[in-house]
Amino acid sequence: MSRPRLRRALRGALAALVPVALLGAFAGSAHAAPAAAWPEPVPVVSHVETTDPVVFVTIDDGWYHDPAAAKLLLDRRVPASLFLLPGAYTYDDGYFHTLLDQGRSRVENHTVGHPDLTTLDAAGQKAEICGARDAHLAEFGDGPRLLRPPYGAYDGTTRTTARACGAKALVTWTYDLTTWGAWTPPAPSLKAGDIILLHFNETIEQDLRRALDLADAAGLKPAPLRDYVTE
Repeated sequence: MSRPRLRRALRGALAALVPVALLGAFAGSAHAAPAAAWPEPVPVVSHVETTDPVVFVTIDDGWYHDPAAAKLLLDRRVPASLFLLPGAYTYDDGYFHTLLDQGRSRVENHTVGHPDLTTLDAAGQKAEICGARDAHLAEFGDGPRLLRPPYGAYDGTTRTTARACGAKALVTWTYDLTTWGAWTPPAPSLKAGDIILLHFNETIEQDLRRALDLADAAGLKPAPLRDYVTE
């Protein structure tokens, strides 16, 4: 066979092999091991389904350190979930160390800077959620397992990022019993499993006392929320 005819034959053979090679590549990719999946989104909890006669007291932020509220939490042995901002204990960590060390309260995640998480990308949400987790763990030796997104605002990224940062649930609330200025929220008829939202503001002591009185009237006892939220 002449050299020109040999070259043409080789080119033809190679052209015939290219589709076979590409097909093999595609078939191989279809059977390749899948990439690592992003963590499953955490559940969103605004009320706990339980027949136990319990209610859950949660208190947000942490800026106002009212000794009367702390005394009430300690005297009544209230297992409150404290959704704290790291900045709120940098100037007076002793207030919360007393509540955690001498009482039944637990510290939970409320982000670093209290942003609307839905306005942030994945990296921004991770910095807020994992950053607060790391700060709480360093300060109190107890990593948070529940996340309350500021303003109750969240999206799908929030739920998956919460899981990646060690949370087992995203917690909102059933009733907000916080007094803001001259406005006092109406008194609800509490039911088993309700989650009460309060804030460490100037009215925290009276709001907490009101919440406990409502629970007593309904025959309910405060219980540790973390223990009632499943993985």
